[in-house]
Amino acid sequence: MRYIKYIGLFLSLIISMKLASQNKLMTLEELIPGGKNYSKYKVEMPRKLAWLGDALTYVKGDTIYEVNPHKKAFITSIYTVNDFNTNLKLDDAEALKSLYYVNPITSGDNLFSIYTNSKLYIYNDKDKSIISAFSQVSGMNNQDLSPDNKKLAYTKDNNLYMQTSDGVETEVASDPDKGIVYGQTVHRNEFGIHKGIFWSPKGNLLAFYRKDETMVTDYPLVDVSARVAKLKDIKYPMAGMKSHHVTVGIYNPDTKQTVYLKTGTPKDKYLTNISWSPDEKSIYLAELNRGQDTCRLKRYDALTGNLEAELFMETRPQYVEPQNPVKFLKNDAGKFIWQSDRDGYNHIYLYDTSGKLLKQLTKGAWVVTQVLGFDEKGENIIYISTEDSPIEKHIYMVNIKTGKRTKLSKEEGVHTAQISKSGKYIYDWYSSQHNPGKVSFIDIKSGKSYVFYSAPDPYKNVTLPEITISSLKANDGKTDLYYRLTKPTNFDPSKKYPVIVYVYGGPHSQLVDNSWLGQARGWDIYMAQKGYIVFTLDNRGTSDRGINFENITFRQLGVIETEDQMTGVDYLKSLPYVDADRIGVHGWSFGGFMTLNLMLRHPETFKTGVAGGPVTDWKYYEIMYGERYMDTPQDNPKGYKNSSMVNRAGDLKGRLLIIHGDQDPTVVMQQSLQFLKSAIKEGTHPDFFVYPGHGHNMYGHDRVHLHEHITRYFDDFLK
Repeated sequence: MRYIKYIGLFLSLIISMKLASQNKLMTLEELIPGGKNYSKYKVEMPRKLAWLGDALTYVKGDTIYEVNPHKKAFITSIYTVNDFNTNLKLDDAEALKSLYYVNPITSGDNLFSIYTNSKLYIYNDKDKSIISAFSQVSGMNNQDLSPDNKKLAYTKDNNLYMQTSDGVETEVASDPDKGIVYGQTVHRNEFGIHKGIFWSPKGNLLAFYRKDETMVTDYPLVDVSARVAKLKDIKYPMAGMKSHHVTVGIYNPDTKQTVYLKTGTPKDKYLTNISWSPDEKSIYLAELNRGQDTCRLKRYDALTGNLEAELFMETRPQYVEPQNPVKFLKNDAGKFIWQSDRDGYNHIYLYDTSGKLLKQLTKGAWVVTQVLGFDEKGENIIYISTEDSPIEKHIYMVNIKTGKRTKLSKEEGVHTAQISKSGKYIYDWYSSQHNPGKVSFIDIKSGKSYVFYSAPDPYKNVTLPEITISSLKANDGKTDLYYRLTKPTNFDPSKKYPVIVYVYGGPHSQLVDNSWLGQARGWDIYMAQKGYIVFTLDNRGTSDRGINFENITFRQLGVIETEDQMTGVDYLKSLPYVDADRIGVHGWSFGGFMTLNLMLRHPETFKTGVAGGPVTDWKYYEIMYGERYMDTPQDNPKGYKNSSMVNRAGDLKGRLLIIHGDQDPTVVMQQSLQFLKSAIKEGTHPDFFVYPGHGHNMYGHDRVHLHEHITRYFDDFLK
């Protein structure tokens, strides 16, 4: 009997420990990026997954592994840190300590880029040879390797340089005027622009952006970390004011000569989506007028800079927003594909180089979100779309000749992918609400897929809150609005709970989809543990739903979005467990703008709000984004007035906290200060908190502090 008693006590202890583990309350240090223990609860996926030609590789520890389901040994180790140190003959000062700075070159079969303290090596592991050895010079940025791996372009300060494979440096373009910038992104990274250097297909020529900002107003940011605070001017063109001028240069490394494309006037237009013809003789680019309602696809002679042809023009009363350059067919340099939402949804169109439309390759009430490339023979285009569902993304291929579409991804969820060098294989990286993440290897020709990695559930010993994904009808009675509702941990339907509406709501966003936990953030889980309902809805104006869904907010930002958010709030009020007297709202950037819209347009509904980095008046925002959605203040004074939260500061009834980084270059702190000035004039009392030294958001461990500060505010004034 004594032994049975001890066994019973032991089992009780084990059960108690298990229940304690399952009921563990997560901390912000565990749930927020930058937290001390965040890595323990982050989904663990293969590190540095990449194609090495047709070999799929990833890193674990100090070893690179290869995945090949066609071999008997499914996963094999192929390289270690010591292999690279030995083969490169690196001394102790240069030796690699990890594989962090080693990357397969996808376009090569056995090529790696390897960064040491002083060199960038292009290394061929097949014959153990060094193809190139570039010196790492102080101040190098925006590095771009030529396709032949023999030349490296980069910027230092505002100037553009190039090195040859033996480390010899050449100055490509420079200007003593600080307002002239070479080789960097332009138009504030809008229109899909993420770089300023463009090598030709064989690496014989180098195209680059030249940005003249001399006419743009200097905007003052202040660095308070110095003993005496220092002024840091940036160029910030506000809506309706002067914009920078952009041109495109073509540099020939052999002749060391540069020509500029003769893009003509007006100079304040947008030059986007740069691509080369396969023969390196021509440059294709999309030109938009400043009003952004007209896009012209043009071809220029790369030798002379002369305009060769205007291939076609797209217009729309609201705006045209090209995001992707032309992509030439794999085996036919006389044809290319172009992505356009001219029929209301982003689809793939086939053209010849004269500008003749040959056919529309995809069609339907869904969008192509990404074109990945071509299969081995170049007969099919591989792409990702929302054809299955607006909240899922799947991999498809379409036959160029017949238009037949074939679905390649097998499981539900949100898929991303990359094609191997030959076009034979794809790796498919995906998750769904109840799947933390998987990676499969797809053989395009056979259509067979092999799941080689399934991520463990990082919350397996934690009781997560219940998360529901569903949809409501907008006030037009027909448009689906998808939402995510996170219930409190240990939810009791007989109780009344406070609600926090977490909102973004702006263009190019989607916060609700069928990915891991439905995109619920760590802070959502944390607040659910503390007894809050957290609700998020994607209103009209957000992405991947077609142009009519997106541009309904044109010239009146905040109006339709607020209507849709209130549709969500009305649904919340219909739930018996929601306390309608305790509804709060939080958002950042455009979400900060939406927080103010909800607090000030519906002060009777929202008791507490936290607006981070908010736009308060679009006339203080930058040209490219602001004028696309609002036109200029001169052309749309009524829209700017109605969208201004500065004008509504007197409508504040609840408790409002505004948070801003004092060096924010995106939504300048003037936005918040103008709102505060108006609130003082109107006699209302928002609270204000500044993060010194931070830009548009808070990073590192300060991000934990940010979320603790937000949480305290809701605990003080909503709970």
